[in-house]
Amino acid sequence: MGESNYASLEVNGKKIELPIIESSDGDNGIDISRLRAETGYITFDNGFSNTASSISNITHIDGEQGELRIRGYNIEDLVHNCSFREVAYLLVHGSLPTRDQLTAFSSYLNEHSLIDEDMHHFFSGFPRNGHPMAILAAMVTSLSSFYPDLEDTKDQSFDITAARLVSKVRTIAAFSYRKSKGQALVYPRHDLNYCSNFLNMMFDSSVKPYHIDPLYAKILDKLLILHVDHGQNCSTTAVKLIGSAKANLYAAISAGICALWGPLHGGANQAVVEMLENIMADDGDVQKYIGMAKDRDNAFRLMGFGHAIYKNYDPRAKLAKELVDELFSSREINDPLLDIARKLEAAALSDEFFIERKLYPNIDFYTGILYRALGIPTNMLTVMFVIGRLPGWIAQWKEFIDNKSRIFRPRQIYVGPDLRSFVEIDKR
Repeated sequence: MGESNYASLEVNGKKIELPIIESSDGDNGIDISRLRAETGYITFDNGFSNTASSISNITHIDGEQGELRIRGYNIEDLVHNCSFREVAYLLVHGSLPTRDQLTAFSSYLNEHSLIDEDMHHFFSGFPRNGHPMAILAAMVTSLSSFYPDLEDTKDQSFDITAARLVSKVRTIAAFSYRKSKGQALVYPRHDLNYCSNFLNMMFDSSVKPYHIDPLYAKILDKLLILHVDHGQNCSTTAVKLIGSAKANLYAAISAGICALWGPLHGGANQAVVEMLENIMADDGDVQKYIGMAKDRDNAFRLMGFGHAIYKNYDPRAKLAKELVDELFSSREINDPLLDIARKLEAAALSDEFFIERKLYPNIDFYTGILYRALGIPTNMLTVMFVIGRLPGWIAQWKEFIDNKSRIFRPRQIYVGPDLRSFVEIDKR
């Protein structure tokens, strides 16, 4: 990455040269930071879809080719060959761990998996039907009171900060689920790996011990890798926005959780499951819903198709589909929602309406069905997204802080009234 060449812009007869910033993947940008100072104008980009807010070396996405790389590694290679712990380390440090480094990081995850006993009282204050995402966001913010000392991002001990968040969020998520079920909390165990521990905390019972299926733990591990990072999306931008104000990491992560909750972002996997359930309740008439999706006057939206970045098949969706095939065939699982999903995909991919618009399945289309097969309830699907995305948020926050980036302060184009004369209330 570097600056070379210039782009010329003429505004009201004045010509200025703006530096072109070259990227390592060819997705170059124009530095407009001097635009207002030299011309008096600012840019307008609704949704910031053509605006780079920062320079990053974490994630590469090629939406046209359907490529996703994390720290230079293809997502396919990471899913097929790594554990979630390895990929979390990769994101935070920039390189895959050695065996000794992974052992040390895993030890930190184990050591910091418990939450302060006083935090348990918070769970009793939430209503039983409270959404787990609301509980998770509040509890993560509260971590700053119990663990106020954040390690320096340049120090090796930042591993402890990263491990503390990655481990404790998993524990909080499981506790949130137990609270919603009115069940006793299950503490993490030192003898279980990351995903096996989570499944055990979710489903173990003193009257019905939970058998941890190694394949279930493996599938969950791969699912979390699929979610680890995806560039400058809504929730990652929220994390960096809050971080730019020098708020603590916990506050920034909480903001990311709240952003991810939205149905147009992380909440989409829950929306897909609910859509498939509605289709199943309506006699499974897939063609009817394909027609509704094509009707501009119909409010129905086909969830799990299309992506703001990908104009090809989302590579994460392909991998999720592989995991579906492996889990459902190995354990002989039958789920009518999967049958409907496969019919829906086949119908959409053979329809010119979807082909012309390059609307392919995205990450959310099959992941909800996978989590459902693992026993994860619908209202926990976005929470699972949080657990997977957490290493990416931490890495993005760390990179942003290390680069001493400026506080986010977008401008606006004001279109309101001109100066008004004030009128006293009795004369209005």
